[in-house]
Amino acid sequence: MMYLAHTAHWQFLGLMAGVLAWILIMVATGLNEWRLWFVDDVSVVTSGVAWVGIWRACFYSHVLSEIENCRGIAISDPFAPAEIAAAQVLMVLALICGLVGNITGAMAMRMVYFFVEDRRNMRLVFVLAGTMYLLAGTLCSVPLAWNMSSVLNNSSIHFPPEFHLPAAPVRQQVGSAIAVGVFASVLMLVSGLLFLTYRYAWTAPSSEAPRDARDPLRGPRTQTVLEHNGDNQGRDNPAFHNKEVS
Repeated sequence: MMYLAHTAHWQFLGLMAGVLAWILIMVATGLNEWRLWFVDDVSVVTSGVAWVGIWRACFYSHVLSEIENCRGIAISDPFAPAEIAAAQVLMVLALICGLVGNITGAMAMRMVYFFVEDRRNMRLVFVLAGTMYLLAGTLCSVPLAWNMSSVLNNSSIHFPPEFHLPAAPVRQQVGSAIAVGVFASVLMLVSGLLFLTYRYAWTAPSSEAPRDARDPLRGPRTQTVLEHNGDNQGRDNPAFHNKEVS
C-alpha cells in the first residue's frame, strides 16, 4: 500500500481550518450584533444603540424592568424581513454542511495517515469533504452579503410596539457577527478547494504490490543464513585443539 502521509499536509491544514470555520459560523449565528441601530430617542433605548441579530433584537435601558431587553425574532413573524428569515435557515444549513464536511474530512485524513487496507473510496471521501466545505461556505456567505447590503442601504424593519424600536434608525453599522461570518466562510471555501485539489485522491495504483513493498515501515524481511564449509563436515576445528602436554 502506498505511503501517503507526506502528501496531505495542506489537506490536514484544510481540516483544521474547516473545524475553526465551523466554530466561527456557530458563533456568528448566535451573536446578536448583525446590525447596529443608532436611534435618536434615548428615552427608552438609553444606550442609543440596539443590536439586531437574526434571532433577537436587544438594547440597554434604565427605564424598563430589565437592563438588557431582548425580543425574539421568529421566521414566521410578519415583520421579519426576508434577509433575516433567510439567514435563520441558511446559517443552520451551513452548520450542518460544515459538520458533515469535518466528519468526512477526518475520514479522509485517516485514510492518508494510517495504513487502511481499503482505499478504493478515498476519492469519494475527499470529494464529499470538499463539496460540503464549499457548500457550507456558500450557504454562509449568502445571508451575510444580503444583510450587509441591507445595512449599507439603511433598510428599515417595522418592529412591533413591544420591541420599543423605531422602524428606521438614524444610521446603521455592520456588526461583528457579519465580520466573523465572512472570515468563517472564506476559511470554509479555502478548505473545500484544498480537499478537491488533492491530486493523490485521483491516482490509484494499477496493481497491488507484495506485502513487503506495500508496507515501507516494515520493509522486506531478511533471513540470516549460516554458511558452512563443506570440507569440515562433522569435524572439529583443529585450531581449538590443545596441544598435548608431554
